[in-house]
Amino acid sequence: MKKIILLFLVTMSLNVVAQKALKEGVMTMKMNMSSDNEQVNAQLAMMGDMAMTTYFKGNKSRAEMKNPMAGETTTIIDLDSKKMLALINNPMLGKKYTKTDVKTSPEDDQKVKVTANGKTKTIVGYVCKGYDIQGSNQGVNINMTMYVTDKIKAPTQNSSMLGDKLEGFPMHMTMNMVQGGMPMKITMEVTEVKGDKVADSQFAMTIPEGYEKMEQPKPAQID
Repeated sequence: MKKIILLFLVTMSLNVVAQKALKEGVMTMKMNMSSDNEQVNAQLAMMGDMAMTTYFKGNKSRAEMKNPMAGETTTIIDLDSKKMLALINNPMLGKKYTKTDVKTSPEDDQKVKVTANGKTKTIVGYVCKGYDIQGSNQGVNINMTMYVTDKIKAPTQNSSMLGDKLEGFPMHMTMNMVQGGMPMKITMEVTEVKGDKVADSQFAMTIPEGYEKMEQPKPAQID
C-alpha cells in the first residue's frame, strides 16, 4: 500500500513539474508523413519518423531536424525583429538558405479562421486545447488541427503565421496538404520538454559560410 501511495505522489509531482509555465527550454518532437497514394506513401515510409529539437527563449526559437534522406533543416524565428531564417543542407540541393519576414497583413488575417473544437489532449503532462484552423494565408489554403498549451511561450513557423489568433505552443498538429498534386498528411507531436537554459547564440541570424540563397518555391496547397 505504501509503495502505491509513493508511486501516486511521484506521478503527481511529475505532472506538477510538467505543467510549470516555461519561457525558456528545450523540447523534442517527432514528425510523421503519410499519403493515400501508395507510391508516395512507400517513399515517405522509408524516411520513418523524423525527430526535431526545438530551443526556445522568450520571443525566439530554433528548430533543428535531421534525416538521412532529407538532410538537415534549421529554422530560427525572432519575433522581436519579425524575421525567420531557414537553413537547408540537402543531399540534392546542397546548402541553401531563406530569410523572410514574419508578419501577416489584415487581408491575410481575415482569410484564416481559428475555432476551438472543445477537445483536449494531455501531451507529456501538458493539458492542451484543440483548435481547428481553416482558410488561407499568403496564398496557402489551410486545414489543420492543433492542440495548444498556454504554459509554453515559443514561436513556431506554423503558429506565427496565425498572428494573434492563437496563443501558446502547439504540442500536437495534424495537417493535410497537397504537394505536387499528391495528397500528404503531416503529424507532429512533442515527446519531451525540459526547462534548460539556452544560449542567445542559438538564435543568431547570421548566415553560415557556404550557404547560398534559395529561390522561394510556390506555396503548397493545404486542404
